[in-house]
Formats: sequence, C-alpha cells, structure tokens
Amino acid sequence: MTPPEQTALPDARAEFLPEIEVRRSERRHRTVSARLKDGKLVLYLPASMSQAEEARWVETMTKRFKARSLRRTLNSDGELQRRTAELNRLYFNGRLRWSSLQYVTNQNMRYGSCSPREGTIRISSALAEMPRWVRDYVLVHELAHLVEANHSPAFWTLVNRYPLTERARGYLIAKGLEEEG
Repeated sequence: MTPPEQTALPDARAEFLPEIEVRRSERRHRTVSARLKDGKLVLYLPASMSQAEEARWVETMTKRFKARSLRRTLNSDGELQRRTAELNRLYFNGRLRWSSLQYVTNQNMRYGSCSPREGTIRISSALAEMPRWVRDYVLVHELAHLVEANHSPAFWTLVNRYPLTERARGYLIAKGLEEEG
C-alpha cells in the first residue's frame, strides 16, 4: 500500500517580520494601536509607557500581525474551499452547504470547529503544516457536523466514510490536541 500524501501547504508559515517603528505621544494616555505602513509595523504608544511595557506591546502586536498575515496567506488561494467542495462531493454527494469556511489562527485547543446552525467551519492554521490526508479528515469531520451536530453513532458513520479516519485520528491524538470539533 502506498503511504498517503505527506505534503503540507507551501509557505503556510512564512515568517512575517516587519521592521518595527515605535511612536510615542503625549496626547495618548492608555491606548495602544498599530498599523502597517510602508512595510513597517508602526506602534503608537503613550509617552509615559515604561520600556518593559513597550517591549510587551511590541511582542503582542507583532504576534497579532503575524497571525493576520498567516490567516490571509492560508485563505487567499481558495484551496481550502476547493478541497472541501471536493470532499463534500466524494463523501456527502455534494449536498452540504456552508456559509463560511476559513483557516483561523486563534484556535489552539481544536483542529476544527463547526457551528451547524450558522453553517460556519473554522480550521486551525496548525493543520496547514500537517499532511493533506489529516487535513482531509478534519474537513470531513467538520462537514459531518453540518448533518449531525453531536458525536452520535450517526455522526461517526458519516465520518468513517473517509477511509483514513482512524489513521488521521491517531496522528492528531499523537500531536496532543483534541481533534473533536
């Protein structure tokens, strides 16, 4: 038997390390803001802020902008939509519909989540570095929630149509996060 495809999405976690410029203002008392300007991350801080607080805010805002950049990169090419549509066709006869499907960077305890009533599916950006067959399993798992909201036997019957379900579940459990969503 040929091993499943092991490739991850290309450049999914390319480092976003902009030049950082800190601007302090006497008029600013409590608020902190940041924006990208000409390829720089410009932080606007109160003049009275300590160096330690400044360092904390530089780190916080850099993380936020890295996450935003990663999210945009992962969701920009439409591959997640295309692959999910293909899995919908293969395992659900193309009958499922969703209102929103996207990679997110703030989902740290699960690989995927689905809100069946709203039709939204969120996929952890951590999956971008995993093999395609594992991502496919998570997508099938979340698509099944559009039919069965809980983890009932009927739900698992739907998920188990995907032939690598048990292998993918083992892979995710070994990674240490809940794959249930």
